[in-house]
Amino acid sequence: MIEARELTKKFDDITALDSIDASIKEGEVFGLIGTNGAGKSTFLRCAAGIYKPTSGSISIDGDEIFENKDVKKKFFFISDEQYFFPNSNPLEMGNYYKNIYSGFDMERYRRLLSDFGLSEKRKINTFSKGMKKQVSVLLAVSSGTDYIFCDETFDGLDPVMRQAVKSLFASDMEKRRLTPVIASHNLRELEDMCDHVGLLHRGGILLSRDIVDLKLNIHKVQFVLKDEEDEDKLSPLNVIKKERRGKLMTYTVRGNQGEIKAVMDAADTIFYEMIPLSLEEIFISETEVAGYDIKKIIFGE
Repeated sequence: MIEARELTKKFDDITALDSIDASIKEGEVFGLIGTNGAGKSTFLRCAAGIYKPTSGSISIDGDEIFENKDVKKKFFFISDEQYFFPNSNPLEMGNYYKNIYSGFDMERYRRLLSDFGLSEKRKINTFSKGMKKQVSVLLAVSSGTDYIFCDETFDGLDPVMRQAVKSLFASDMEKRRLTPVIASHNLRELEDMCDHVGLLHRGGILLSRDIVDLKLNIHKVQFVLKDEEDEDKLSPLNVIKKERRGKLMTYTVRGNQGEIKAVMDAADTIFYEMIPLSLEEIFISETEVAGYDIKKIIFGE
């Protein structure tokens, strides 16, 4: 488990992380969402022991990370700005990491290079951005570490490669309880793979929730009332957002699905239907309640 407690990181007068509290459980995919400058990369660099916290702490399995070689063998960090030795090829990088990670599976690594159509002896500096990221991912999953930290790893990968990488992560999670921690500015990209999502904004966490709990606790209901004056019959609902288009009403409601249906069944409606919310819609609703504009936070709009 990765635990951050009051984690703060400052660069001179800039506070990149501000008293972050977070717990990342083994065997789950944890997504860090936020715009550039929100603190995602700084959090991962603290988790990787690259940055020393200004105050507070971050630990893996109870051990502090900074300047702890034994702990650093438990994770592989895929930086947004990947580094490979000058003029090196994938095979040489594999041999290098084999000396660092005792569980590095060279046979699997070479097989994956072949599966992904990457020449093991071609100079990496001749690869495209997406190909370099593929090499980094294959090195990471072949390292046999408990955790993989991914900083905008899917940026630059085409849709086929994105799905292939997600499949690799899913396979390793099932076989050896791998724990990927993925930082991204794209909420839609992570929706189908994350178990838990933390929304970072200006160095702090606005929301940190299990996706299943989020989806079970908030619902969208569309309906038309027989008599619009009967809307007060829906007052038992915990409505956090209302929209109207002519006679069609749309409520975003927090609460148990069964209880919401019971209220709707008792109301005089011409029809009503429960509509699943995307993770993006859930975050928009939650952050609007908290007084934030999620589109500006995540997409910079």
